[in-house]
Amino acid sequence: MQTLQNGYQAMNILLDVNWERVLFPVAIVLSLGVAAKLGQMGLFW
Repeated sequence: MQTLQNGYQAMNILLDVNWERVLFPVAIVLSLGVAAKLGQMGLFW
């Protein structure tokens, strides 16, 4: 249990320090997904 708690705390620290490094790829993937869905619906042609 102690190991899981330490791992969770370490992950929290990493996310606190590097949240913008996580946010940027997530935003890119999300925007590509939205564009693919819109393209599938035929809104680009």
